[in-house]
Amino acid sequence: MQTIDFTPFYRSTVGFDRLFSRLDNLVGQEAKSYPPYNIEKVGDNAYRISIAVAGFANGDIAIESKENGLVIKGAKAPETEEKARDFLHRGIAERAFELRFQLAEYVEVTGASLEHGLLHIELKRELPESKKPRQIAINGGSGKTIENKSVN
Repeated sequence: MQTIDFTPFYRSTVGFDRLFSRLDNLVGQEAKSYPPYNIEKVGDNAYRISIAVAGFANGDIAIESKENGLVIKGAKAPETEEKARDFLHRGIAERAFELRFQLAEYVEVTGASLEHGLLHIELKRELPESKKPRQIAINGGSGKTIENKSVN
């Protein structure tokens, strides 16, 4: 895997340290292939993560949102000997998984649903009022004007 050195950026920028720390963390993570998932933009400030979780029930999956991170964990209860099944072919992987996502500033999880073997996690970016653009009124002057007095 290729590594990127962000040290030169640390020397010449101010206030971007969190950005480069996040990039360092992302570069170090391996690409996860199980379970497969989609990330889609469903509106101007709305996103959806859809994860294929065939064979998992609501109680087998935990979703945790903390600071700017989202962690989804899935684990099936181990089968007891009386419930053990004898598979001739096992193509549906029900192994434990953990997916981690970095969320941008002000992105919050608004809901999650499990339907047809897909876990949908809804996300929305909500800017606080102090961060939204606002119009600044321009106050009128005192009405004084500068006169041009030229000497002939």
